[in-house]
Amino acid sequence: MKTTLTRRALMAVTAATLAFAAPVSADEMVDSIHFLIPGGAGGGWDGTARGTGEALTKAGLVGNASFENMSGGGGGKAIGYLIENAESNHGTLMVNSTPIVIRSLTGVFPHNFRDLTMVAGTIGDYAAIVVGKDSPINSMSDLIAAYQANPRKTAIGGGSVPGGMDHLVAAMVMKAAGEEPTAVKYIPYDAGGVAMAALLSGEIAALSTGFSEAIDLANAGEVKIIGVTAEDRVPAYADAPTMKEQGIDATFVNWRGFFGAPGLPEEKVEAYRAALAKMYDTPEWEEVRARNGWVNIHNSGDDFVSFLEGQEEVIKNLMQELGFL
Repeated sequence: MKTTLTRRALMAVTAATLAFAAPVSADEMVDSIHFLIPGGAGGGWDGTARGTGEALTKAGLVGNASFENMSGGGGGKAIGYLIENAESNHGTLMVNSTPIVIRSLTGVFPHNFRDLTMVAGTIGDYAAIVVGKDSPINSMSDLIAAYQANPRKTAIGGGSVPGGMDHLVAAMVMKAAGEEPTAVKYIPYDAGGVAMAALLSGEIAALSTGFSEAIDLANAGEVKIIGVTAEDRVPAYADAPTMKEQGIDATFVNWRGFFGAPGLPEEKVEAYRAALAKMYDTPEWEEVRARNGWVNIHNSGDDFVSFLEGQEEVIKNLMQELGFL
């Protein structure tokens, strides 16, 4: 059974080249970018915007970068602001990620990605299923067997609300493994430490989480990664098997990318896309990427549009099946 949240438009993940980029001429440089961040300081959106701004400016691709945190409405406040003040925000790029798709579908806010100018997807984080380091479960087949033997005792935890990303990933994986996704017992936790405690105590059998977070936990010796939602094994933690190699056809990436105001002039859009594309070949970007454990996933222009439309379709179908829509 095939369940995928990516299209062929999702470019193959490659290690960023460390070669210095050719010098940027003054007419190729973007004067400035104001980054609008829909959440608070220290979150994933904040880190993505500030890291991207740092790399672009240090590499000489952008003259200067400024940053504004605008929390509220699960990201909806910033989206509404950019749409309502489009004319005066041609110099602004807003960072966003998978929740713009999920929260639009559930009506948390009235807009969706089509109401903005889609500039480019830049990075991603795969999802992973992990178990405690001393768990008898060592693979996805072990987890499925435990679930089939005792569904109610084989709960999966996550850091998002029911119907949120961690839950959707767990349901998608179980569905692709041939199980009934609505029957899976999902327990949400509001903090990583609480979820880890639940995993170690046996309250949950497995944890659905971001791959970069899973790598940190595995490197600390706290968990075993039994499945990752990438097409191929990821060099950052090559010991983690993919779902696909275990016979579970489920792929997922929590992308992060940038949007402009609606009606953004085409020359502005192209200048932003060109700067972001060139960024990948700079050592300044590689330093930021490696420091944060991000995966380069570059979808620009039409590829970004088709990628988002494909993800929206699969998330919508899954949420309808789970009863969240």
